[in-house]
Amino acid sequence: MNEGANGRALLDRYRASLRGLARKDRLRGLSGRSGADFASNDYLGLARSKRMADAVAAALDLGTPVGATGSRLLRGNDPEHEALEAKAAAFFGAERALFFGGGYVANFAVLTTLPQKGDLIVLDELIHASAREGARAGRAEVSLVGHNDADAVDDAITTWRAKGGVGRPWIVAESLYSMDGDRAPLGELMEIADRHDAFLFVDEAHATGVYGPDGRGLAHDLEGRENVVVLHTCGKALGASGALITAPGVLCDFLVNRCRPFIYATAPSPLMAVAAATALEIVADEPERRARLARLLAIAGKRTEQLGLPVSGSQIMPVIVGDNARAMALAEALQARSFDVRGIRPPTVPEGKARLRISLTLNVGEDDVSALFDALAEEWESTQ
Repeated sequence: MNEGANGRALLDRYRASLRGLARKDRLRGLSGRSGADFASNDYLGLARSKRMADAVAAALDLGTPVGATGSRLLRGNDPEHEALEAKAAAFFGAERALFFGGGYVANFAVLTTLPQKGDLIVLDELIHASAREGARAGRAEVSLVGHNDADAVDDAITTWRAKGGVGRPWIVAESLYSMDGDRAPLGELMEIADRHDAFLFVDEAHATGVYGPDGRGLAHDLEGRENVVVLHTCGKALGASGALITAPGVLCDFLVNRCRPFIYATAPSPLMAVAAATALEIVADEPERRARLARLLAIAGKRTEQLGLPVSGSQIMPVIVGDNARAMALAEALQARSFDVRGIRPPTVPEGKARLRISLTLNVGEDDVSALFDALAEEWESTQ
């Protein structure tokens, strides 16, 4: 395509923006999979599960279509979707479940639909971008509070009420934070929600499959309550794709009738519904997967302490570097040694908090974990 002077002018602002990112060591690009997996969210190693692959193959043999070919409200509602939702509701202890195409759209969908005009959404300052975007695009007022600060959540609601807020508060948190690997104080947040007649919306993306009885997550004892909505992603520990919202039946019905990202989107592949349903069976049937992951966590935690670094206590292990360029240099050095570790920079994390995000999965073994930390110790010193 011939790009004339006018065409170059049209694109100049985009080029300038990219140059600005490069100057700040924040320019991103795509790279493939290579080396030992310390970067994915396939915590239980299910993405290549033979049992899941066999279930999908069997579904294909029975005539299950690859694509849904329409929205759920048109011809895109397949028996596999409904079977997954019924299984998920029973598994997580909720009244109903609703299947979405992914975690981002599910977060966005809930927060643009369920909180109403006159309501208040209280967000943790480290909440995922999808929740921030959903809250910002919705009709409710939004308040951002300090990370894992239950008192700040309580104060935000109290202040809002004192200023005349008459709607319903919505408290939004990740049960296990994706970049820091720490847990939300769900018990305290639930108590605050009950006291203020509020809803609690919990994103279990990084806890589903890994924590709780049978892998039901960190909010397992809260599910089924009328003021609790939970998001369970299917593309992380469950090894498939999509996301499930579990909630009271009336809220699921409201989403079906009022949620534009649900109404106007082509439904997820019914094959992914089969894969996710099989993954739920696996996490219940094979607790040894969580036990193996716990052993890797113990080894990595001990090695992290030896390096004098904070220990997250979960399968998400951030190594805070601070400087963007140094974080990326460390990541590249480890990748050159066949360890797939990625650097994370702002705006995904706060300014000055660039880091390595080490993710522990069953795609590596105990020797791999030890070798990674040997390499990290060497490279850490060499990049000082």
